[in-house]
Amino acid sequence: MISSAIIPQPLARLPWRLIFLVLGIGFFGLVNLYSAAGGRIEPWALRQGLAFAFFLAVAISISKVREGFIKQVTAPVFVTIVIMLILVDLLGFVGKGAQRWLDLGIIRLQPSEFMKPAVGLMVARFYELLPMGEIRKFRAIWPAALLIAVPAVLVILQPDLGTGLMICFAGITVMFLAGVPLRWFLIPGLTVAAAIPVIYQFLLHGYQKRRVDTFLNPENDPLGSGYHITQSKIAIGSGGLFGKGYLQGSQSHLQYLPEGHTDFAFAALVEEWGMLGGTVVIVAWLMVLRWSLKVAANAPTRFGRLSCAGLNAVLFSYFAINLLMVMGLAPVVGIPLPMISYGGSAVMTVMICLGLLMSFERQQRSQSTLS
Repeated sequence: MISSAIIPQPLARLPWRLIFLVLGIGFFGLVNLYSAAGGRIEPWALRQGLAFAFFLAVAISISKVREGFIKQVTAPVFVTIVIMLILVDLLGFVGKGAQRWLDLGIIRLQPSEFMKPAVGLMVARFYELLPMGEIRKFRAIWPAALLIAVPAVLVILQPDLGTGLMICFAGITVMFLAGVPLRWFLIPGLTVAAAIPVIYQFLLHGYQKRRVDTFLNPENDPLGSGYHITQSKIAIGSGGLFGKGYLQGSQSHLQYLPEGHTDFAFAALVEEWGMLGGTVVIVAWLMVLRWSLKVAANAPTRFGRLSCAGLNAVLFSYFAINLLMVMGLAPVVGIPLPMISYGGSAVMTVMICLGLLMSFERQQRSQSTLS
């Protein structure tokens, strides 16, 4: 927060350290997209810059919303998004072999992106209303599990396994921190683990099976299904400590690295900026996550703590899954690194999460000032 007689109080009370950090990550992302396009602002850097500026303004607007209002709209918004997911599965727009969008004429909306923060808020609202004495009973489990499973299944059917797993992770994180006994996680977890061969054989789509096979043995088909991750490793390894130099990345510029502006943008960045540049991005993201964890820890209400935990889980999922993916430590599931990778949907989701976190943080500061 900045204190100044010149700056208006509404602006001075914003968390400027976080905003400057987000601006730094976003600027680095635009610089990277400019390079990925061969030194041109079109088609990615300009569009990403406009989306980033717009959704940052949205985040700042959300930060003015009070916790009471967030509570009131959580259930209606959650139900609306579930209905939208059903409509997507019934008559959604098909693109790249997946049915994930609602075509509204002016824009194509991807409701699954809104569900990532919404599921954490909804589960947090459920546990806020549940008496603490009921937390160890089965009635504390099945409603929350249903709130998570319904949207997750609808998203996985699109098919979008990566987003479905993120929704599950956000909701389960809130359940765990709400105080649900560990055994309720171990039993389903062991059951799923035992059923992995059946899931692999009968439930996964063909492209999902190939992603698992490629993760386990990418060298088995280096020019086919293993091409993406093989080229990603080459790009990261060839960058060395200081990189090949800005606009000098051969893997991305010579089109060896597929999706160098989206899923594998971090690999393209490390090729040009080296381990040093990659470390700067990682540290910046860790600072964002540290700030969000501090907001969650300091939240005075049960709803605030659990909601912030769910929002943290969404941010961490983006960060961790993408980095593990581009380094070959996790299957390729199409999760971008927001503000670095091209894509307005991921920027929108992250800014909604940050806006809500800023709202909780602002109210914490207001309460501490009054006390």
